[in-house]
Amino acid sequence: MFVDEDNITELAVQRWATAHSPRLGELMTALVRHLHEFSREVRLTEDEWMAAIEWLTAAGQTCDDKRQELILTSDVLGLSTLVVQLNNSFAPQATPATVLGPFHIDDSPTAPYGFDMSDGIEGTPLFFTGKVTDIEGRPVPGAVLDVWQADADGAYEAQLPEIDEARLRAKYRTQEDGTYCIRTIAPRGYAIPMDGPVGDLMRKTDISYFRPAHVHFLIDEPDYRKLITHLFQEGSEYLESDVVFGTKDALIIPFTERPAGAAAPDGSTLEVPYLQAEYDFILQPG
Repeated sequence: MFVDEDNITELAVQRWATAHSPRLGELMTALVRHLHEFSREVRLTEDEWMAAIEWLTAAGQTCDDKRQELILTSDVLGLSTLVVQLNNSFAPQATPATVLGPFHIDDSPTAPYGFDMSDGIEGTPLFFTGKVTDIEGRPVPGAVLDVWQADADGAYEAQLPEIDEARLRAKYRTQEDGTYCIRTIAPRGYAIPMDGPVGDLMRKTDISYFRPAHVHFLIDEPDYRKLITHLFQEGSEYLESDVVFGTKDALIIPFTERPAGAAAPDGSTLEVPYLQAEYDFILQPG
């Protein structure tokens, strides 16, 4: 059979339907149909097709062990948040999930209760305190909170060429009663990386490329669903226009000001004012 504009889609679908895995066959045949329909809808030109290939190539070449430009691509298209929503239908009382983001690493250092993961980096001291529980309110002892964030200038270490080590990230473990205490500095809202292919594309639009101030958390405990989420500072800029669509009302909390000399949650006394944020993470049973 000769190939023409009318039969190419069905021929390609038939070929990909031979995938050895039924799920792979389902994914690839649907992908073929949607790609072909998109091309027909917009009357895709050869120059536009080549520009897209070159853009994807550049995005892949921008990825390394610290930066994931293709995850960022998924984030700004809203696909990351859609996939999170499709795969994390938690009970109403459980902490909602949101996007992972492009700056997570697996081997963050472990830290004891109340440890200061800012390690002398300049910024307003910030404590996170609370519990990790199940949806019945029972504490989850020994749960690991994998925490990471941007600094007071809105930068992650992957964006700082002079930094070649873990920075503003740590793994904390809850106590027997499920409580945790994290010391860090207040993060700042920031622009997504604009020095790569995603940034080049964003500049051709009026879309805000900023994220509100937040701290990332990942909790992955046996017998519970993995939780990937953020906590956002109440009153931050860009809460309504988060470029990666990650903001949720249940994750916006006050960072309460405490005066200098007040007893801090880790038992210390700070000579400067600090912030405290309280939040209980509620895990969905697995």
